[in-house]
Amino acid sequence: MAMLHTVNKSPYQCNTLESCLNHTQEGDVVLLIEDGVYAAAKGGRAADALAAAKGVKICALSADVKARGLDGRIIDGVEIVDYAGFVDLVTETDKTQAWL
Repeated sequence: MAMLHTVNKSPYQCNTLESCLNHTQEGDVVLLIEDGVYAAAKGGRAADALAAAKGVKICALSADVKARGLDGRIIDGVEIVDYAGFVDLVTETDKTQAWL
């Protein structure tokens, strides 16, 4: 049963992403939203942790990436999704866990 994990906090603010990644399983999806998209910035604190998340799909919400000036600065392997893509992720997974 795949789970969608949403992370809305910056890795510079707290360890929410780290906690999330410690609970993911193969086939899960992590969607970075709001300030959580900072985790996917090239050269950022969490870039290596995201790259090491094997078997877990990592996504970032396009509107939040753009709003924070991160266009073109997201690490390879992170899928950028729009709001329709967010809805698709919800329907494609069995459960959703918001990491606040």
